[in-house]
Amino acid sequence: MSNSVNIDTFTNARFLNRVQDLLTRSTTRLSSGSRIVSASDDPAGAALGEKLTGQNKRIQAASTNIQNAISHLQTVDGFLTGMNGLVTRMSELQVMANDPIKNPGDIALYQSEFTQLQDQLRVTIGGSTAEIGGTFGITKPLGTFNGNILFGSNPGGTAIATGDTPSENIPLPEINLRNGGMLALIQQDASGNYTLHLTDSDAGTKIMAGIQDLGDERSTIGAVNQRFDVAGTTLIQRGQDLTQSLSDINDVSVATESTHLAKYQMLAQAATSMLTQENRAPQAILKLLS
Repeated sequence: MSNSVNIDTFTNARFLNRVQDLLTRSTTRLSSGSRIVSASDDPAGAALGEKLTGQNKRIQAASTNIQNAISHLQTVDGFLTGMNGLVTRMSELQVMANDPIKNPGDIALYQSEFTQLQDQLRVTIGGSTAEIGGTFGITKPLGTFNGNILFGSNPGGTAIATGDTPSENIPLPEINLRNGGMLALIQQDASGNYTLHLTDSDAGTKIMAGIQDLGDERSTIGAVNQRFDVAGTTLIQRGQDLTQSLSDINDVSVATESTHLAKYQMLAQAATSMLTQENRAPQAILKLLS
């Protein structure tokens, strides 16, 4: 009988230890809010959770890229809008200068303002002397965003990562105003004089070409901005879906785990009671024998 009592005691003790482990794990899950306290709780779930967490981080980084790209495009559009106002004023001056009633003094005043507008366009667009002529280049133009030049040559554009895979990107387009219609408005000769003057016979045509150049670039910017808007909306939805998936994997079900906790508490109490009784049994037998 003594051996039987010892075996029962060891069995109950082992069971109590097991229940205590489950009780501790359940308490930890409820206090931490996490279903997977350690990788051993759910190896496959832990691995999937790490993978989804990394993917979610990449999506968050891509969302930041998209917001920066949109800010970049808004800055470009602001500059284009401002320059369009300058070129439109140049067009007005050209029309007024071709009024035969105006005297040479009036035309000289118009030309002075016209030249000032050319100066402003030139320092905004910038460029080397090989690109825009003159006696000096403008390496630090006004048209920049975060230190990057906006209106220079960049044939391939700038690819912006817009997803969690390398293939997901949208290029910021080249907005080169150092050629075409805008170049004719700001170009200087080797002596630093503008090649376009207010009273030139083709001044009106060249100014309209500059306005068209700006309009085309604004249209390009608007189209690309729409792509970034769509990509940003898509990433928000993907991020929400990933967050929900991670929650399903990692977050503890409070109702279910609370039920488990109550069960383990009752089992622990029962095992403790049984173990106490097992320990008292030998003492009772000794009393009977004595």
